[in-house]
Amino acid sequence: MPGEIRGVIYDGAQPRVVDDLEVRDPGPGEVRVAIAAAGLCHSDLSVVDGTIPFPVPVVLGHEGAGVVEAVGDGVTHVRPGDHVALSTLANCGACADCDRGRPTMCREAIGRPGRPFTRGGRPVYQFASNSAFAERTVVKAVQAVCIPEDIPMPSAALIGCGVLTGVGAVLNRARVDQGDSVLVIGAGGIGLNVLQGARIAGASRIVAVDVNPEKEAVARRFGATDFLTSADRVRDVLPTGADHAFECVGRVELIRAAIDSLDRHGQAVLLGVPPATAEAAFRVSSMYLDKSILGCRYGSSRPQRDIALYARLYREGRLLLDELVTATYPVEDYEKAAADAHEGRVARAVLTF
Repeated sequence: MPGEIRGVIYDGAQPRVVDDLEVRDPGPGEVRVAIAAAGLCHSDLSVVDGTIPFPVPVVLGHEGAGVVEAVGDGVTHVRPGDHVALSTLANCGACADCDRGRPTMCREAIGRPGRPFTRGGRPVYQFASNSAFAERTVVKAVQAVCIPEDIPMPSAALIGCGVLTGVGAVLNRARVDQGDSVLVIGAGGIGLNVLQGARIAGASRIVAVDVNPEKEAVARRFGATDFLTSADRVRDVLPTGADHAFECVGRVELIRAAIDSLDRHGQAVLLGVPPATAEAAFRVSSMYLDKSILGCRYGSSRPQRDIALYARLYREGRLLLDELVTATYPVEDYEKAAADAHEGRVARAVLTF
């Protein structure tokens, strides 16, 4: 077992960097990974502000990449020294949902947080079966996906959440087709990945909406053909509406805007995370033109397949990763990174170890 390690822990009052965490050795079917880089996602901030209820104390982080340090019994697809990107899906691989290719729906992977960490002899929870804001973490082997060693770790880290969620929502859940029109509300980390997913899928018109006009350049870099600062103007550029509308902010009025923007047979995909008790309203009569409202968990992804695919697209120059990394911060500067992310000054802040 390694000695004490650094990590970002939330105790229910405030997040802080500590240097006295311990993590156990991997058991059967598990992998211990030395984290090199971890993206700061708004889901981490949502644990702190209470939007995502989670037991404490907890080691934060869920979007990481690193090097395999040790493997437990029965693990054969990775070995010490391999570079891996981590997913948050600790799926069992044996239930009916896993067998149908729906690991995001595995009931063994939702709502059962483990506690591989200790601090002062007391167990500490693991966030999203991952806890990438620690120098080392232990995950189920299925969560570790080999990646080429020439992918920079700060870029590779982002595949495991933002890319899987945004690009996956386009390719796996919405199944955007060539020539389709796409509306993306919110040009943050998830929204940018939706934009490039739509570009990769061959959408002909990709409209980004964000209240911050300074995001136009990066939105267009990732695939937007049009940029608006208000969803009220969508019909100016898509007179009949959008084939697909993705809400990436998590505000009920924007969910309504996404639904109202749809063309006939259009579908609204909900990716933003409002408070757990939030309720949204829409005009029922508008749905009878074969419109759909789709929830989407983690890009409906199959990480062992999708992470390898996205790594290949990155190496071919078709998927942007380096451009997502706005700034890197040593883990000791977590507070500054969190402030920059909260204020929208970065597409993705990445902590490094």
